[in-house]
Formats: sequence, C-alpha cells, structure tokens
Amino acid sequence: MERLADRIPKIDPDRQQPLYRQIQAVLREAVADRTLRPDDALPPERDLAAEFGVSRITIRKAIEGLVNEGVLDTHHGSGTFVRTRVEKNFAQLTSFSEEMQARGMSPSSRWISRSAGKVSPEEALTLRASPGTKVYRFSRIRLADEAPMSIEHATVLASCLPELDSVEDSLYAALHETNNRPVRALQRLSALLLNGEQAELLGAAAGDAGLLVERVGFNEDGTAIEFSQSYYRGDTYDFVAELTTD
Repeated sequence: MERLADRIPKIDPDRQQPLYRQIQAVLREAVADRTLRPDDALPPERDLAAEFGVSRITIRKAIEGLVNEGVLDTHHGSGTFVRTRVEKNFAQLTSFSEEMQARGMSPSSRWISRSAGKVSPEEALTLRASPGTKVYRFSRIRLADEAPMSIEHATVLASCLPELDSVEDSLYAALHETNNRPVRALQRLSALLLNGEQAELLGAAAGDAGLLVERVGFNEDGTAIEFSQSYYRGDTYDFVAELTTD
C-alpha cells in the first residue's frame, strides 16, 4: 500500500525549522493541491511517525496545530480526517446540490421537518405576500459526501409547487419542473456564534463561529417565491464574489 509520506514532499531533519512545522507545511500543501481530499483519513499517529521518521509526540503536535487551524478534524475512536471546506461563489445563483456536484462531491439531505401553513408576518413582508397566503416550509441538514455542511430553512409559495412532497433532494429542481426556479436573488451574509442545537446538527461546538446566509429568490415573472435561511460552520465555507467596475 502506498504510504502518505511517498505522496507528499519530504521533510528535512537538517533544516532549522522544527520538524512538526515542516510536517504541518507539507500536509497543508497536500490539502491545498488535493493530494489529500476532503474527508480523507490520515494514517494513525504511529504509522505517520514511522513514515516520516519522527516521534509520535512530533506527529501529535503537528496534527493538533492543524486541527486548531481548521485544516484537520479528529474524531475520538475514528481518527484524523481532512476537514471538508467549500468555496461558494456569492455572486452565482446555484442550488446547494449543484454547488456540491460541481466540486465532485455527493449532495444529500437529512430532513428535520416539512410543513404547510400560512405566511408569518416576517415571511409576508419578505415575500411581499398577502396575509393568509399559503406556503410550504422545509427544514433540513444539507450534506456533502455525508458530512454536514449547513442547516437550511426554506419557505416557498405553495402555488409554485404541486404539493408538499414534491421536494426530494433539490428544492430548485422541484421549482424548475413548474417553471418557477429563481433566476434572481438577494442575499445577505451575517456572522454569528452557533447555538447548542445548531452546533450539534453541524458537528461543531456551541459558540463556534458560524455564518448565516439569507436569500430571497425571484422567478422569471419577478415574483418573490423563496425565502431561505442557511446556517454554516464558519470553518467549512469560504464565500467569494467577483467584482468589476462595470
């Protein structure tokens, strides 16, 4: 079996830089160039120590530093894994499923709830809907390669879907079937601290940094049909946008 140390640059015992720092550097580079991919498991400490020709204390110190940086995750009884991190283009209107598939990851959902009802005052204001308008509400955990990425709460005008159970894996795919897929959206990004429930669902710790993305989606007729609130772990997502002077 190919050793991890054979796939990444070597460390140099004669360099002045501490060995644990050198190991951190080569592991960071391996994650950046996807030699090590999200959710890849690292060999056990004793195997890494033998491969790199260093002590287990050195390996442990290197791994602890990378865990603190958010590069790696350790799971008691399971081992050490490359942390899943996704770059989201904030200027592009895509669904979660499309984003993950574009990155070679497998999207899925774990349902929390789905229900039908009437717009709340906040939803009525956001969606510019009349009081009493019927809506469908969907709450779920969004996963990529089985790792939790976000908690999504979406409210959609019921008139845009045949029935509550029309949504399977992708809300936007279901809306596309009725020619109501959003073609324009307004988004707001806010920083927050995850509460206990959010942290548990996302595999984080209460008080960890999080991100909230609120989106209002409009269909081709200019009607606001979707209001969603998605909570992300701050260490798994980078939001980027291309800016021009035009």
